[in-house]
Amino acid sequence: MESEVDHYAVLGLPSGEEGAKLTEKEISKAYKLKALELHPDKRRDDPSAHDNFQKLKSSYEILKDEKARKLFDDLLRVKRERERRQYQSDSKRRRMVSDLEERERASFAPDSSMKARDEEDRISRKLKEEIARIRAMHANKGAPASSGPTKKETTGVGKEGGGGLEKEKVLKVSWEKGVVDYTAEKLGEIFSKFGKVEDVVIKGSKKKRSALVVMSSRDAVTAATGSVCGDLSNPLLVLPLQPAVPFAQDFPTVQTPVESDTISKLVGPGYQAFEDSVLEKLQKAAAKRK
Repeated sequence: MESEVDHYAVLGLPSGEEGAKLTEKEISKAYKLKALELHPDKRRDDPSAHDNFQKLKSSYEILKDEKARKLFDDLLRVKRERERRQYQSDSKRRRMVSDLEERERASFAPDSSMKARDEEDRISRKLKEEIARIRAMHANKGAPASSGPTKKETTGVGKEGGGGLEKEKVLKVSWEKGVVDYTAEKLGEIFSKFGKVEDVVIKGSKKKRSALVVMSSRDAVTAATGSVCGDLSNPLLVLPLQPAVPFAQDFPTVQTPVESDTISKLVGPGYQAFEDSVLEKLQKAAAKRK
């Protein structure tokens, strides 16, 4: 289209504001130089030579005419303004798209504060495990040596381990190893209803598991002694680590009379056998309740 042709560029002249300042003499000089270059006599092998030379003459005629040149300059100015606004609009649109994409990326990116909290929780759990390990190590130093290999676990429920404690404040809890098992945390939760639980140390074997539960007072030990706790399918046998004599009244749920000779055995080698028999009776009673 004729309106799309830049007549200054056809003559090899600068366009825009610089072109509008050119004199008629400068335009004529540029035309003569360009005409010598594009004349068909010098481009006999170029099939477009005649058309190109006619376009050169047409552009020169427009720029040589004062009125036509002014209109052409106005047209160039309007086009430049339109292109500038279009560029600004495109730039603004690109910024908006970029901001939108950035917000979308930020919305799907992991929250830095949440990530920090997760890391804090992870480290806190690791620290608790290490504290529990250290407490178990100190607690096991004062425990009697086992005749066979055992697996031990502990948790820091209270502020002290087993060493240096009053035995009257310690419960020995036993249960069979089966489908329903007990963790140190679970035991702490169960015995907290009798009083404050200061520590729990679990010992295990192939068939049977037991734990030492350190209570804050002797009254709590008395309240918990002889109680039927835990899951009915695998009840807990609860006895004091160092029972007071007599203590028959401490076993209201065990339907077996505790004779004086049995009591004497509890503090001697017969303690394990007595514990096993009571645990068996507890399991049978729990089975009948189902």
